[in-house]
Amino acid sequence: MKDKNVTRRDLIRRVGASAAAGLAFGIPALAQTQYPSQAPTPNQPAPPVEEKTPTPESVVAKKYPHLPGQFINRPLTQISNVVDLLLDDMEGRGVAYFYEQAHPQTGLVRDHAPTVGRSDSRVASIAATGFGLTALCIAAHRSYLPLAACEQRVETTLAFLLEECPHVHGFLYHFLDIESGERLFGSELSSIDTSLLLCGILTCRKFFEGNLRIQALATTLYERVDWHWMLNGSDTLSMGWTPENGFIKYRWDVYAEMLTMLLMAIGAPRNAVPARSWNAVHRPIVEFGGIEYISGVAPLFIHQYAHAWCDFRNLRDTHANYFVNSIAATRAHQLFCLTLGRQFPWMDQNLWGITASESPTGYRVWGGPPKFGGIDGTIVPCAAGGSLIFLPSECAHVLLSIRQTYGEKAWTRYGFVDAFQPQSNWFAEDQLGIDLGISVLMAENLRTGFVWNYFMRNMEIPNAMQMVGFRPDSDISEAL
Repeated sequence: MKDKNVTRRDLIRRVGASAAAGLAFGIPALAQTQYPSQAPTPNQPAPPVEEKTPTPESVVAKKYPHLPGQFINRPLTQISNVVDLLLDDMEGRGVAYFYEQAHPQTGLVRDHAPTVGRSDSRVASIAATGFGLTALCIAAHRSYLPLAACEQRVETTLAFLLEECPHVHGFLYHFLDIESGERLFGSELSSIDTSLLLCGILTCRKFFEGNLRIQALATTLYERVDWHWMLNGSDTLSMGWTPENGFIKYRWDVYAEMLTMLLMAIGAPRNAVPARSWNAVHRPIVEFGGIEYISGVAPLFIHQYAHAWCDFRNLRDTHANYFVNSIAATRAHQLFCLTLGRQFPWMDQNLWGITASESPTGYRVWGGPPKFGGIDGTIVPCAAGGSLIFLPSECAHVLLSIRQTYGEKAWTRYGFVDAFQPQSNWFAEDQLGIDLGISVLMAENLRTGFVWNYFMRNMEIPNAMQMVGFRPDSDISEAL
């Protein structure tokens, strides 16, 4: 289990880091499910095979009717009562994970837990803990859990993180023992996972603003992070550091999920990075089915995480309107999945979505366009759940279809399973905290904008956005 988890997170980083190089790391170790072809009957000659050049998916995608830009410049749509009830149930079950699968004395959240039965895993992740802190705010806001219980758990968690967890220059190790907080698996001090933790911490700082201890703990945890140290002499942040080998050679130098991390680093009250770090990130353009958008060759979640806390709506910098960019990326991914319906007939308008997840053969980093990672027809609910704010109607329709079609196989005590493969009737046995978390946060943002509202009250973030040149997007207002 240890090796499985280290591989899972390392692969995610490497895929994101190698976007410009077109997955230079390959991922040769990822097994692919093979489907048997129809063999000729014994003693009969095999039928002649007509050799054809496969039609590229980008060409096939153009056959699907869509008006350029129609799905781009539009506000968030209202959702139906049926969808609202589903999302309410999904959020309530999701926050239960982050309360029940956290240690009551440390607040650290398990990286994964079974959909049925008790977990004996001692593996906590700081990213899951960041999602969990935000989920506690949602739980208090929605009365899924008592306000006092959520507030006490947040205070306990922040105190433990500050006083007990090992850190170097304010950065925390990726995987921790859930009881002691000690480093596990020789994991790295992770810049991105520390930033996801900080997103949750800063959300709590504003939601529990009347609790002076929570405010002080959150501020101290943020201020002690030495972002400048993580630059390691460059304009882009390193992906991490280990005491054995020093800084990881890979950097956050290609567009991925790091936008909010960069804003926190640039706007930090201490040890900030220069504003020029924002423009040092390469932003490659991807085209699929007539849709152009900024992206790396990486799973769909890179277009989700940056928007879970930071509100980029109706704003742009020199390069893009990043909210619109994620709408385009989500639409392109939907079209991409429809082209896969030729190979996996269950993929259609009712059932689509692939991002890094569990699979019948272990954890896989897969997705597209372009296709990568040995896709085998597995459906990943958090692909739609994490993109609810971008294509509300389409993504909500997928979630409704999954629940109605697969029932309790796909809908568990903590909400949707992490992944499932319809042909083989395989359903993941473990929930992953980060996959569950992105769906919970995006559902609440779609319904009320709650997470955005509280996170953006941390003035370091708007200040950093001003420093790097964000401004109102006049193109959006004109189009609407």
